[in-house]
Amino acid sequence: MKTWINTKARFPARRTTLKWLHWGIIPFFLWFIFADPDALRRMGPVIFQFHSVMGLIFVTLALIWTVLYLRKGLASRPGPKLPPWARLTHKVMHHTIIWGLFLVAFGGFLLGLTSSVILWAGGILPIAPAMGLPHANDIVGKLHKYQFYGLAILVIFHALFHLWRHTALRDNALRIMTPKVLHRFL
Repeated sequence: MKTWINTKARFPARRTTLKWLHWGIIPFFLWFIFADPDALRRMGPVIFQFHSVMGLIFVTLALIWTVLYLRKGLASRPGPKLPPWARLTHKVMHHTIIWGLFLVAFGGFLLGLTSSVILWAGGILPIAPAMGLPHANDIVGKLHKYQFYGLAILVIFHALFHLWRHTALRDNALRIMTPKVLHRFL
């Protein structure tokens, strides 16, 4: 019997996948830091639809990252040059970011669940059945916003931490986490 699956096909190495996932999620993260949904809604349905598509891609990447983490844990190691406090910071920070991404995605689901109307991610995927709970929707909306901006602060700290590692400790932290195409700039 002939199979249609190429059994010799290889997926990229786990670290390569995580590097591209890491750098691929950044533009979407930046979009949601600076995009104001109310202002986008006033710009018209096409712009707001674009915002919704950005959300769908962001959540998809966050959930892929969560699944990869749940399957095999963190791929990063603290590095031998880090002092003990920085080793602990490294571990806690990375776990918190991954769980934070998942919780932001889950918060979006709760927004859809408590909404009065069915919300569609990207205009194609219903987020959740609308239960019509306006008071709960207001609470979830505020929590979702604070949670996201709290995560954004942690991500900024994460970037500064790795810049410190790369420049002060000279442990090539940025080289380790960037795709090879960008290594010549580091």
